[in-house]
Parts: sequence; structure tokens; C-alpha cells
Amino acid sequence: MAHSRSAKKRVLIAERNRERNQAVKSRVKTMVKKVLAAVEVKEVEAANAALSVAYKELDKAVTKGIIKKNTASRKKARLAAKVNAL
Repeated sequence: MAHSRSAKKRVLIAERNRERNQAVKSRVKTMVKKVLAAVEVKEVEAANAALSVAYKELDKAVTKGIIKKNTASRKKARLAAKVNAL
């Protein structure tokens, strides 16, 4: 257990950041699943709309430092390839 005031504060901040990071990652995963679901049923318009939302969420996660730039780039490329295959 933390003893100093600053260490106790860091514990609280770390927990707050963990919850925020978890929420952002969850939102990214949800948007990616929506794209994949639209691709699965071959709905081109829905897939394109979901793809742009997924791009936005991935870029926001990168900006906040929650996922790495190359990870987001790789996910975006794979999603785009699936949508373009329709």
C-alpha cells in the first residue's frame, strides 16, 4: 500500500486513467465489430459508414496515447481491405 501522499494520489490517477483507457478501447472494438458485421451481410453503404466511424475512433485512441500509431494503421488497413473487397 502507498504511504506518501503523492503515492496515494498516483494510485487514484492510475485507476482513473485505466478506466478511461478501458472505455476507449471498448468503443474502438465496438466500432470495428460494426464494420465487420456490415461486411458479413454485404451491406456496402453500412460498411462504408461504419468504416469512417471506426477510423475516427482509432485516430482518437492514437491521439490520446491509448493505442500505438502502427496498431491503428494496421487495423484501418485490414478493415479497408475487407470493405473494398465487397
